[in-house]
Amino acid sequence: MVSNLFRDEETMPTVLRIGAYRFYFYSHEPNEPAHIHIDKDNFTAKLWLHDVSIAHNISFANYELRELQRLVTENRIRLQEAWNAYFNKRE
Repeated sequence: MVSNLFRDEETMPTVLRIGAYRFYFYSHEPNEPAHIHIDKDNFTAKLWLHDVSIAHNISFANYELRELQRLVTENRIRLQEAWNAYFNKRE
C-alpha cells in the first residue's frame, strides 16, 4: 500500500530504493507537475514523470542519467501512483 511509504518521512517521502538510488519527492511541491528526485551519495537529479525527462542534475554523469531515466520509465506507474496518493491528485 502506497500510504505506508510516507509514515516516517513527512517532508521528503521515499517512494523507492534501487541499489544506491533513493527516489523521493518533497512534500512542499504539490503545484509542480509530477516528478521524482533521485539521490545517490552527493549526486542528485530531478526527473519529470510525464515524459521522463531530466529537469535538474547535479553531478550525475550522462550514462548514469540514462540509467535513471530507464529506472523511472520501468517504475513510472508506481512513482505516479505514489505522487497522486501523497498529494491526493488524479491524472
